[in-house]
Amino acid sequence: MLVNKIKRAKQHLQDLQFLPQIDTDFEILYAPAQFKQAIIQQIRAAQKRIYITALYWQMDEAGQEILDEIYLAKHQRPELEIKILVDWHRAQRNLIGEKKGMTNADWYCGERQKQQADALFFGVPINTREVFGVLHIKGFVFDDTVLYSGASINNVYLHHQDKYRYDRYQKIKNAGLADALVEFINAYLLVPEVIHALDNPQRPTTKELRHQIKAFRRHLAHYGRYQVKEATRSGEDLSIAPLFGLSNQGNLLNRTIEDLFMLVEEKLTICTPYFNFPRSLQGRIRHLLKEGKKIEIIVGDKTANDFYIPPQEPFKMAGALPYLYEKNLRAFARKFEAEIERGALNIRIWKDEDNSYHLKGIWVDNRYMLLTGNNLNPRAWRLDAENGLLIHDPQQRLRPQAEQELEYIRRHTERLNHYSELEDLPRYPAPVQRILKRFQRVKADKLVKMIL
Repeated sequence: MLVNKIKRAKQHLQDLQFLPQIDTDFEILYAPAQFKQAIIQQIRAAQKRIYITALYWQMDEAGQEILDEIYLAKHQRPELEIKILVDWHRAQRNLIGEKKGMTNADWYCGERQKQQADALFFGVPINTREVFGVLHIKGFVFDDTVLYSGASINNVYLHHQDKYRYDRYQKIKNAGLADALVEFINAYLLVPEVIHALDNPQRPTTKELRHQIKAFRRHLAHYGRYQVKEATRSGEDLSIAPLFGLSNQGNLLNRTIEDLFMLVEEKLTICTPYFNFPRSLQGRIRHLLKEGKKIEIIVGDKTANDFYIPPQEPFKMAGALPYLYEKNLRAFARKFEAEIERGALNIRIWKDEDNSYHLKGIWVDNRYMLLTGNNLNPRAWRLDAENGLLIHDPQQRLRPQAEQELEYIRRHTERLNHYSELEDLPRYPAPVQRILKRFQRVKADKLVKMIL
């Protein structure tokens, strides 16, 4: 039975639509400041199109700087096609815990009016409420070059000031890949019945779009798929396959991730900022360890979580999330205590002062590498619209870059030698203890893990 599952997994990956990739046209960037400079350079160089898809574009200094570059490029080259897609709900609210005020969408409207320009920002509602699904698709297209990262546009993601939020950053020159990303956006996301310009103050409300949003989600989940021209099957050369997924039924990205776990021969490396694996991945990890394979998991310390609130600051409910993830990690490490002790399971905790960690990704035996914004958690599996780029590298042409990237990631990590090195509930701040105990008492912790 196991042999059949492995055969099916191999066949599925071979049947994906891959594009040939030249190794010298694939560059891994290693720092958020590099990523920021790459964005600016690509905006200035773009001649025909700029398509940007991210969770949000923040009204702050870095957001303003990049937006100024966008408007300048449009002014200098009026024929330049520019589309910026962000989450509909996220753009129209303030940051969690902040007082109500000007939203990102309000800022977009003001900037458009000031520039006397056409619409640039479009809001994509993946569900009628943000908690039940957001636009988590990644990728910046500049002509035939793709910048791929889990980062959004703001000060911390781009290391504009003192703090940074660490992610992964790839610069890929591939006309076929760029075309596939753009054609997906135009075919499946920019649906005029439901997608409206966020920089238009006369846009409809979510309530007015309720039925259209539900129909849009169903259609996107069922039919959404990258179409690759002149596609090839996975062979012996370096190649790349774009993947999309939404919901837990027929999700191509989810299935590909599960199949990657099935095909590990020696070692699997995983990065995730929020430790909360879906049940299917938990089962595959357990199986791999039983089979004697090595697994490395690099996860952020609770203080490196973007929801973390230092004890000296006013507490908000969202501040309990990093502790919930650490609670998950402690239970996981306790369950696999023997595997950790013998070195089969290597858990590394990332922490660099008060900076934060947002890395996602999978490496399999120096043969496969997955670039994705998928957090490898139940929310990504069921609720959010996700994408990824699967790199097949049988000749290991990208191995030096991949190894260097992992070395950069590991620089600020420490190996977890025993589950007891992680704090437990009695050592958490009192407000966190109260919330987590309440979750346990009403059995809400399972529901919270499903949607966060």
